[in-house]
Amino acid sequence: MLRRTLLATAALALAAGGALAQDDPVKAGFIYVGPIGDGGWTYEHDQARLALEEHFGDQVETVYQESVPEGADAVRAITQMALSGADIIFTTSFGYMDPTMEVAAKFPDVKFEHATGYKRSDNVGTYSARFYEGRAVQGLIAGRMTETNKVGYIASFPIPEVIRGINSAYIHAKKENPDVEFSVVWAYTWFDPAKEADAARALIENGADVILQHTDSTAPQAAAQEAGNVITFGQASDMAEYAPSPRVSSIIDNWAPYYIDRVQAVIDGTWESDDTWDGIGPGMVGIGEISSAVPEDVKADALALKDSIASGEYHPFTGPLNRQDGSVWLEEGEVADDETLLGMDFYVEGLTGEIPN
Repeated sequence: MLRRTLLATAALALAAGGALAQDDPVKAGFIYVGPIGDGGWTYEHDQARLALEEHFGDQVETVYQESVPEGADAVRAITQMALSGADIIFTTSFGYMDPTMEVAAKFPDVKFEHATGYKRSDNVGTYSARFYEGRAVQGLIAGRMTETNKVGYIASFPIPEVIRGINSAYIHAKKENPDVEFSVVWAYTWFDPAKEADAARALIENGADVILQHTDSTAPQAAAQEAGNVITFGQASDMAEYAPSPRVSSIIDNWAPYYIDRVQAVIDGTWESDDTWDGIGPGMVGIGEISSAVPEDVKADALALKDSIASGEYHPFTGPLNRQDGSVWLEEGEVADDETLLGMDFYVEGLTGEIPN
């Protein structure tokens, strides 16, 4: 009789929406491309993991593996996490896309969430942030504050996410300063402090007095501090230990609300594969405090730009804009569509150099 009662209770719970009371906590796993102490990308994902634990308490158990290389090593790490009993696994770097899909096909009852990719299935969702919105704000400040008219940009890999950021920063720097020039160094790494520092020093030696980065360590900040008279921007995390100079502001990735929402869906039995791409407005992209090293008029204009993006009044990719070869991309007042932005593989007019294959 007791067994029949329990089965009936379970059936009613499932019929009500798939949620089923259980004593065991939901197990959420995280695969990180860098160390949790990188001060940037992985640090912020791990801060969100800790926020997840704080929010749910005993309802959720989290596990993570840091510094997992993209490729075959990722397949092994994700597989091991699935075998360990994870209910949902967040794979937090673009290069984990195919490994995530491969492992997910073998574990249909596990939910997977992949950051910054575009491949989905019934048990794989995707999520990213509109970092290019923050790059627009950085570009405005860079264009106004450079004295040499030379801005250096340390880029990780030539994927649309990174190319969008370069274009957005350049467009808004150019609006403020028609004489500005960008030099892009491709580091081919997300996290390599020595390589990132070398890239920053090379750009500074070539005259750049502003350094932007799409890599994860604080090494470019330290290199700029050593050089003096160079400003930088925190990437993914605030990097505020280098404020008020060289770090004058930052892009801050806020993943905690998303992680809490998706784990709640697992608890409730309502999780479905989805694609999320949020920006400043919803709070997934934050703009770190603009430091006292920035003149008040520049700060005011940067904050006004931030607010207009957040409200939807302004889109960072609004025409007229041409491609690098001079061909028309966007007419006056025309706004880029998400499909083009998600696949962006070209520079806008004015940027020099070629995008590597």
